[in-house]
Parts: sequence; C-alpha cells; structure tokens
Amino acid sequence: MTPVTPMTPVTPANAVNAIDVTGARTHEAAEVITGARERIDALDDRIIGLIQERMAVSAVVQEARITSGGRRVNLSREMEILGHYSSALGRPGTALAMTLLELCRGRI
Repeated sequence: MTPVTPMTPVTPANAVNAIDVTGARTHEAAEVITGARERIDALDDRIIGLIQERMAVSAVVQEARITSGGRRVNLSREMEILGHYSSALGRPGTALAMTLLELCRGRI
C-alpha cells in the first residue's frame, strides 16, 4: 500500500491509508481533509513569515527606544496590543498576544 502524507492526493489505491491518516470515515471526507490540511500548512507558513517580520520590526522599535534613552519595553503599548487581540479573538487572543510579545521583545 502506498504511504499517504498530508500532501498526497487521495486516490482509490491509497484511500484506506488516507482514511487512517486523516481520521475520516469516507474517501470523500479524506479528500476534503487532505485539501484543507494543505491550505492550513500554507497559511501556517505565511503566519510564521509574518511573525518573523513582526519580530524584525519590533527589534527596530526597541533599538530606537533604547538608543534614545528609553526603556526596551513600553507597557502601555503592550496593553493596547493585548486589548486588540482580546477584542478580536477573545481570551485565547490574549494568550496569543502574550506569546507574540514574548517572541518580539523577550521575557520581561
């Protein structure tokens, strides 16, 4: 039997294995899940790229603030960011924002 990965198209020859990999109970559902997983993987790649870009921009902001005699972290700005994520995504948004802030400025 042909091994199936999330990027392998589901065919009648590998349908049983695809169902095992996706957790689907039908060939049609396995096709939908496989396609959706490919899209999720592409979105994750874009999200990671955006986070890396955010980290670089944050480093520029921190450097400018420190060079001018300020602190590395601006807590009022961080509270704005937390509020923005929380209002858009609820409580999990706050956790996500905290993770982003930690990635971009390090632990405080």
